[in-house]
Amino acid sequence: MANIVAIVGRPNVGKSTLFNRLTKTRRAIVSSEAGTTRDRQYGRSEWNGREFSVIDTGGWVVNSDDIFEGEINRQVNTAINEADIVLLVVDVREGVTQFDMEVAHLLRQANKPTILAVNKIDTFDEQYGSAEFYKLGLGDPFILSAVNGLGTGELLDEIISRFHPDTEDEPEDELPRFAIVGRPNAGKSSLLNALIGEERTVVTDIAGTTRDSIYTRYNKFGKDFYLVDTAGIRKKAKVTEDLEYYSVVRSIRAIENADVCILMLDATRCFDERGMFCGIAAQDLSIFSIIQKNRKGLVVCVNKWDLIEQKTTADIKQFENNIRERIAPFTDFPIIFTSAVTKQRIFRVMETALHVFENKQRKIPTAKLNERFLPLIENYPPPSNKGKYIKIKYCTQLPDTQVPTFVFFANLPQYVKEPYRRFLENKLREWWDFNGTPVNIFIRPK
Repeated sequence: MANIVAIVGRPNVGKSTLFNRLTKTRRAIVSSEAGTTRDRQYGRSEWNGREFSVIDTGGWVVNSDDIFEGEINRQVNTAINEADIVLLVVDVREGVTQFDMEVAHLLRQANKPTILAVNKIDTFDEQYGSAEFYKLGLGDPFILSAVNGLGTGELLDEIISRFHPDTEDEPEDELPRFAIVGRPNAGKSSLLNALIGEERTVVTDIAGTTRDSIYTRYNKFGKDFYLVDTAGIRKKAKVTEDLEYYSVVRSIRAIENADVCILMLDATRCFDERGMFCGIAAQDLSIFSIIQKNRKGLVVCVNKWDLIEQKTTADIKQFENNIRERIAPFTDFPIIFTSAVTKQRIFRVMETALHVFENKQRKIPTAKLNERFLPLIENYPPPSNKGKYIKIKYCTQLPDTQVPTFVFFANLPQYVKEPYRRFLENKLREWWDFNGTPVNIFIRPK
């Protein structure tokens, strides 16, 4: 079940610090200068076995000198509208400000579950200042210090207590779920319509859209799976925010509710007027990073290929290499060139997605793993570290994992570096078909 928590508030109250604390990263830039956060950050957090997405937003301001004010405020509104829970962060040292009152008013109008977090409580006496924030009308405040972690456990307990049950709105059938995601106008809806436009009697809509994920069952030509679509769910009157940002927020739900993601790229945006490859947009890379963080299978679909002048096989190969270079280090995924309008290779997209789903379920017997890996490791052992000889003695695949997960048992696992893990993963992919699916490699003590 996809749950989204949006962190909002005025500038310089510690939103990015709290984002880093919840996601256990340092990706959000933290500065004492107000208005540092302009580009959104998306991360994953986990507490007591429940995972959820976290969005860090820019600070809400009105009538400021910041030329990005209007854009930031639109994106704050988007985060509020799309989130399941909104986390309003305020500064105990500054007290209640006019901007705090304005954001609180927005949240009451949105009628979204809201948690009030009073931040920067770094001393015992400062906690008494939290009582002032009752005037915001958002219930009991949670005292917090995002810098040193005070109160984050209680805050996370409250967040997950407000989540919907895991079983809500899930389709009953245990069928593969494929999400079609990408930037606006990449052809997501065209692909869906091309797939289900014929023989609509075999298409069944699964009810239950409080989570705004639409499951469309496709069971033609011997195939049976769900398509998770986000296109056209919200009324046009509500889509007033920036489309690029909106597409990422909407993609989070689709990605989290899918087994395999079909990332749609617009071929016409990947080439300039001279017909030269100009790269993948940052927005596409943002969506890919969400797919990767959620450990989902991936099929890259380059749409509108019919609008590109005839390319040679060498040109296509170079184009594929350019895509893989931008998305590296994960490069073992299929790339398909399609046209949803002419229906060129659209059924191959679904066949490939089903194949990636099968790869995610692939189980390798322990005996075969050791038969292949132990002689390889003996000939190419991990490099010695600090004069210590590292020996890997045994390997196996863990059962019941989201993606194929393999454990290698060693005498000194702490000295096995990331390049050697990648070496093991590359050999695993060379010997068995894990195309399109992430693979976990762990080194543990024997």
